[in-house]
Amino acid sequence: MTRRPNSSTDEASAYALAVVAGEIVAGPYVRAACARHLRDLEEGEARGLYWDVDAAERFFRFCRRVLRLSEGQFDGIPFELEPSQKFICGSLFGWKQADGFRRFRRAYIEQGKGNGKSPMVGAIGIYAMIADGEAGAQIYAAGATKDQAGILFRDAVKMCDQAPSLGPSKIRRSGGPGREYNLAHMKSGSFFRPVSRETKKTGSGPRPHFALCDEVHEHPDGGVIEILERGFKFRQQPMLIMITNSGSDRKSICWQEREHATAVALGETEDDTTFSYVCALDEGDDPFKDPAVWVKANPLLGVTITEAYLALQVKQANDIPAKANGIRRLHFCEWTDAETAWIARSSWESIEDKSLDIEDFVGRRCVAGLDLSAKADLTAKALVFEDGFTEAGVDEQTGEDIPGGQPRFVAFVHGYTPKDTMMARAEKDKAPYDLWADAGFITAVPGKKTRLDFIARDLMDDHDRFDLDFVAYDNWLIADFEGTCEDMGASFPMLDHPQGWMKRKRTAPDGEEITLWMPGSIDALETLILEGRIRVHINPALRAAVMSATFDRSPADLRRFVKSKATARIDMAVALAMAVGAATARADTAHSPAASPWDDPNFSLVG
Repeated sequence: MTRRPNSSTDEASAYALAVVAGEIVAGPYVRAACARHLRDLEEGEARGLYWDVDAAERFFRFCRRVLRLSEGQFDGIPFELEPSQKFICGSLFGWKQADGFRRFRRAYIEQGKGNGKSPMVGAIGIYAMIADGEAGAQIYAAGATKDQAGILFRDAVKMCDQAPSLGPSKIRRSGGPGREYNLAHMKSGSFFRPVSRETKKTGSGPRPHFALCDEVHEHPDGGVIEILERGFKFRQQPMLIMITNSGSDRKSICWQEREHATAVALGETEDDTTFSYVCALDEGDDPFKDPAVWVKANPLLGVTITEAYLALQVKQANDIPAKANGIRRLHFCEWTDAETAWIARSSWESIEDKSLDIEDFVGRRCVAGLDLSAKADLTAKALVFEDGFTEAGVDEQTGEDIPGGQPRFVAFVHGYTPKDTMMARAEKDKAPYDLWADAGFITAVPGKKTRLDFIARDLMDDHDRFDLDFVAYDNWLIADFEGTCEDMGASFPMLDHPQGWMKRKRTAPDGEEITLWMPGSIDALETLILEGRIRVHINPALRAAVMSATFDRSPADLRRFVKSKATARIDMAVALAMAVGAATARADTAHSPAASPWDDPNFSLVG
């Protein structure tokens, strides 16, 4: 095998040089991947690695001379790879081991939607099937579902259909036009086909030469990837290529692969077999305010995706907050805390107040919310204090009058978690429980289970220090808690807060009837946040809970929290909502004016 000397003038290396020099704008992990490439050009030989420029350029020529793009403005034109694509594909095919086989066995590629990931990887699949010198090559386009796997595969089929030299005499299509399910290269006995969990198993297990996994953020687990990689043992230089948009589930296989890929790019993990190209924004970048950062998530900006299109997406995100998280994920490579944001991070952070000190509220009236979770999970307690009333004013944007006299509130929220299992749970949840505990945002109670006596003792202290009206609680595990309180001799007013869809009347300790229900409490908290009528003591664990909050919705579009769908522990958000619901119900009753002055028997026109 002929080896050309390591060079920085080839197209892949030229891209890396331009990125590192700042001539091409890119995010932190792409900059790190490019720096790694340049570093390996200098140091790789000592580790048995070398840069085969001919192998990289052979793939570029194949795309340019053989393949044709399909659809839209690119229909029928030769597939000329863009600079970022030449860096990706050149790295995959150009880096070799001392034995002459390819260096990389795995690749993780994360980019914004519309940046040509599927056509690029489809081209890799066609090349691997007909031009990589592998007899009986099996190429799989893998997805979480059959339809998803078919997207990448159909891109490959369309490129074959457009390519004059890849007619039926060379590539046999199985299935009618638009319904193809297999491409076969008769000369080498190779094939290219889609596969997913839904695909029925036939014959022996797969023996992939290349496994191309699309939209990894939508894979429920690593099952498909594991099955395909298991078959690599039959090949000398197989490759797994994962392409994806960003997601929201930090417990997913996609997040695990991303964490590994970024660690490899940054040099935090040594792995010469993994290639990383992870688009991301830098800390502090705001794509909704600064178009200059868009290219960091969209390396083909101005080619396959336009600034006008992204500007429209940003406008939608600003106009319709429910769409903001999806747009951040799909177009700007931001891993969000939930599929759909309940409260925009900026709105939440605007009510956080670092000046709040609970000692300033000693003797003040408050309501508590208590969410008791499974004994090995997170339990949360919220205290909500009345904080005066709003003043009348004028809305600066609309010019409309803003009525005064609306009650304001202050909230302090705290969490509890078992100390002995905290680190294992931190690893599982991808949450820094230990740091939160050290900073006092949560309490790490001794043992493997949450000690209910710690929570009861804190509520006793709250009852003694503040004018604690009552504790609003969820019935889950309440019998255990009440038993603990009885054993301790702890006593404080408690009131059941219903979690269902129906409004329920509850009698407060002073005999007053109030209405409590979870949809109403969620609405009340949301209203206070959006109107700026609540200040919240800063707690990153609470912020994470609010950002991750997920809901079930009734046919009437009522909402209640659902923990099973959340990507993080949302117990602290639940406790806050219950406390706010109870506090606002009390305030509405206590501060509502008489229906009419005529109802007052002492009212007189003459004074």
